[in-house]
Amino acid sequence: MKSLVAEDDATSRKLLHTFLSRYGECDIATDGEEAVNAVRLAHQNRQNYDLICMDIRMPKMDGQVAIQEIRKLEAATGITKTARIIMTTADSNMDTVESALLRRCNAYLVKPIDITKLIKQLKDFGLEQQITRAPDLGLITFFILRVG
Repeated sequence: MKSLVAEDDATSRKLLHTFLSRYGECDIATDGEEAVNAVRLAHQNRQNYDLICMDIRMPKMDGQVAIQEIRKLEAATGITKTARIIMTTADSNMDTVESALLRRCNAYLVKPIDITKLIKQLKDFGLEQQITRAPDLGLITFFILRVG
């Protein structure tokens, strides 16, 4: 599974990157602009992302605008298997959730990220064949306690 974590918060970025790296290549972006550029480069190299975890509020370009740009890129290049995008944010306001879904993200997770919910979402996306090893939840919990 090839994934991209677009997150300006270092703790959240490290947690997602540590977890997703267990299942394949995982790139990082610290803002929406970097995320769009990473997706563009992946398309050019024909190594598209299977999963993108995108924070809503980031500098330079927020996550919702970045998703729109990514979906435009996919459409322009004729991608038939689009990336699954999970919006991540501390904002659980339903207006924010609806807005994110309208911008064509596939799911929404509220921070702090619950790894069990993330795994369920990956399975719902059909990526379960790539999630063969059980995550070390003790390590993830330790990481959250140490960094948090």
